[in-house]
Amino acid sequence: MVQFNLRTLLLLCRKSGIGNGSRKGAGYTPLRTPASRGNVLLVSQHMNKNMNTMNAIHSIKLIVAGALLAVALPLYATDSDARIESQFSKSYANRTYLKDDAIKTESKDGFVTLTGQVSELSHKYLAQETVAGIQGVQKVENQLVVKLEGAEESDTWIRAKVRSVLAFHRNVNGSKTEVDVKDGVITLRGIAISEAQKDLTSEYAEDVKGVLRVTNVMTVVAVSVKVDEAVVPVDDASITAQIRVALLSHRSTSAVTTKVSTVNGVVTVTGIAKNENEKTLVEKLASDIVGVKSVVNHMTIAPAHADSGMKAPVIAFSHTQH
Repeated sequence: MVQFNLRTLLLLCRKSGIGNGSRKGAGYTPLRTPASRGNVLLVSQHMNKNMNTMNAIHSIKLIVAGALLAVALPLYATDSDARIESQFSKSYANRTYLKDDAIKTESKDGFVTLTGQVSELSHKYLAQETVAGIQGVQKVENQLVVKLEGAEESDTWIRAKVRSVLAFHRNVNGSKTEVDVKDGVITLRGIAISEAQKDLTSEYAEDVKGVLRVTNVMTVVAVSVKVDEAVVPVDDASITAQIRVALLSHRSTSAVTTKVSTVNGVVTVTGIAKNENEKTLVEKLASDIVGVKSVVNHMTIAPAHADSGMKAPVIAFSHTQH
């Protein structure tokens, strides 16, 4: 590729005889001779030709770069979508609570669609919240169908709510607690490792919307030495999802505006609580979720209720794990 500057142009002009003649009379200008005009035209055409070549090369570079980008973006999106689908499949929530449900996830450029069937309404919400917590997800379209949904506050609906609440909290033994419902009255059966765990199970069940009364006939089997089961790692997306669904399931916190985020098991909650008791309750419920290491509570008290004296039920418990 030939590049022209002022010096090159002057040399070409000299070699072509441009400007080399002596003045032979007033107004004599060599550049006006036919030969001179031809030389200048030749130089100009040569410059234009090279400029066109440079522009063409630049255009080709842009086209190639655009083509490479067009190929790379779909590949990146495909890899990201595959990662999202894989992470949900391997998530603690999916492997623990949703393993018996028929859930299909399809991600396209970060827009995830959930299809299939789940056994309970809480599972539909849990699947959605788990996917939403995965990095790279832009939006979740939840098309999951609930097999036995039941009308709101029906016995079927209440039983599913109570079961999900007990399953999420680690200080009760949800897997060994049987839940029966008749006209809104809950009967709890099964095994508790202490009276405190038995009482906490009743308190959690009573705090579910639609429950009128709880009869707890659980058997307390005290253990002198607790044998911990193998620790199963819980991913951040599953922790956040469990907390969000649990807070929605508890009557005392279902209307609380709470935002939840989790990083390496450390949960941060923000939002607005009616009073200090409600703020404390959110923190305690979040702390009792499987996988939570600690809770940072940045919730604020709504000014209108700061001194209203309204009290939310306070659920007290120790950090005994089953």
